[in-house]
Amino acid sequence: MGFMDMSRKGPGRILSAVDRLERRPEADGLIDALRRAVRAVPLGRGRDALHGRWLGHPVHPLMVQVPIGTWMSAAVLDLLPGQRRAARALVGVGLMTALPAAVAGWTDWAELRRPQMRVGLVHAAANIGAVAFYAGSFAARSRGRDGRGKALGFAGLCLVGAGGALGGHMAYRQASGANHAEQVPHLVKPGWHSLGELAGLPLGKPVRRHMDEVPVMVVREAGGAVHVLADQCSHMAGPLSEGEIVDGCVRCPWHGSTFRLSDGWNVGGPATAPQPAFDTRIVDGRVEARVRNLDLDLEEAGPGNGHRTGRGIGEG
Repeated sequence: MGFMDMSRKGPGRILSAVDRLERRPEADGLIDALRRAVRAVPLGRGRDALHGRWLGHPVHPLMVQVPIGTWMSAAVLDLLPGQRRAARALVGVGLMTALPAAVAGWTDWAELRRPQMRVGLVHAAANIGAVAFYAGSFAARSRGRDGRGKALGFAGLCLVGAGGALGGHMAYRQASGANHAEQVPHLVKPGWHSLGELAGLPLGKPVRRHMDEVPVMVVREAGGAVHVLADQCSHMAGPLSEGEIVDGCVRCPWHGSTFRLSDGWNVGGPATAPQPAFDTRIVDGRVEARVRNLDLDLEEAGPGNGHRTGRGIGEG
């Protein structure tokens, strides 16, 4: 009876509230203005660094550990006697490290989908409020008003917790920052799959084909090379087959993530993960592709044999 009763219940109040937030359009005008402002900041290559391309996943969740950790530690010290100076120092460290974490967060936020951005805006507002409380806490502690400083610190910690819960919702429920192409190689069966006639592929233009119902992007180059990548962009699942081919790379039409055709490596953000790439070959005028197995490639190559063939080239 207990399980039956649970099955009849809907989502909890908190989850329902956040789900409603995803669908509320009232702040969309502000969201558009903020997105334009964030994208207009001349960060250059620093933008990719803030996205975390060098790390292989978003850097913002890593950076927020410092202010959250120092503020949590300050709260513990506030409950102990004789720790005034240490607690104030921790509050100050949290304030200093909150700024770069926020910059990375806003950089990621500007490249999300609308529902994610709506939740992200409230997430940012909670964190801004927390920073304001902690700035007041640090000022009060510096003037010797430790009781006020502690109260403001605990208020800030509550807002940090609320903001963190919304950040978790974005990451785990809305898949913000997740690799949206990671599952592709696991959905395609082993072995070679036909992708159609070579003559039917346009030169230099990406087209969509399917391997075991999984969409892939196919590009035929003038020199005879054929490249196959997962069509679903690793950043936010944009269709690479609708993108632009430039200098041996494909640029996603949604947010501009750029991937090398030869191996799927992400050469430009906001994508932080490379794109799954497939081995290709030409058999009787037809293009075939298979999931690329790096371990098998090294084994077949053997010592001194170099790289094996079939990586984005035609072979008989």
